[in-house]
Amino acid sequence: MRVVQVGVGGWGRDHARILSELGVLEAVCDTDSDLSRECGSKYSVNHYTDLADMTGSEEFDGAFVVTPTSSHADITTRLLNLKKHVFVERPLTYDVQEGISLMRLAEKRKVLLTCGHTERFNPAVNEIKRMAGQKKYGNLIILEFHRESRMPLHIKDVGIIYDTSVHDIDTANWLFDSMPNVVFARSGSIRHELEDFATIMLGYGDDRTAIISSNWITPKRVRRLEAVFADAVVRSDLITQEIAVEHAGGRDVLNDHKKEPLLLEIQSFLDAMQGGRRNVAGAQDAVSVAKIARAALLSSKKGVPIYLDLRA
Repeated sequence: MRVVQVGVGGWGRDHARILSELGVLEAVCDTDSDLSRECGSKYSVNHYTDLADMTGSEEFDGAFVVTPTSSHADITTRLLNLKKHVFVERPLTYDVQEGISLMRLAEKRKVLLTCGHTERFNPAVNEIKRMAGQKKYGNLIILEFHRESRMPLHIKDVGIIYDTSVHDIDTANWLFDSMPNVVFARSGSIRHELEDFATIMLGYGDDRTAIISSNWITPKRVRRLEAVFADAVVRSDLITQEIAVEHAGGRDVLNDHKKEPLLLEIQSFLDAMQGGRRNVAGAQDAVSVAKIARAALLSSKKGVPIYLDLRA
């Protein structure tokens, strides 16, 4: 199995490292010739600055697209038309209709299209998912996310909702195993051109709620998730992957399963390419997340809740 990677700056450096460690990286491409050459030399693979040159020269089964979001639709369309499996870093696109077109093109070409939402593979999140499925502490009722840091240097073309909040939107949908029917949000900008802080409330069926707070203002990196069950509260640090469960019988701390979420996600995609279990975020999931993010921006602008129709 052979894969190529488009975009090796910023977050893409970690993808290239993992793909090389797994022995599947065939070539890399980046419009920045220095980045492309540096990555190709580091991992002893061919490097390109033009996508057409790479796809015309290399034999490969799948591709990773880790470029600015504004370029995702064009690059992914070209790869899907070559009948290649494609992993696109989040968000899939800014434009919902573009996302739908990509989803339908992947179906037509009979290839896998997935979007990178790494928190699905965080062991701490997986433990909460397991608890929700087993109903050990009753029904899952409320999710509260805090994702805070300074603005990453590689972010150029998007605000915090599309870059950062989408992680927790997808995680909430996955943990609740459903889609929200209403969104209310407030956002604003202090230091950046686009919004750099946002609070989003998602309403699901049966009065379940997710509250997502994100900002690029806090100096310290924070990744926290609190899950309220009928009979317990689960507090987790998504960086250390430690979980504390507070229930009527006391308090339990779990931190035995630390693993790199991106490695698990990439392994899952490679497995799905070969017909294995598809527990990665599918194109439909990515389109729904884009719709919710768009609704959050609209809600913030208008100051009213937005009711959702997430049918493609």
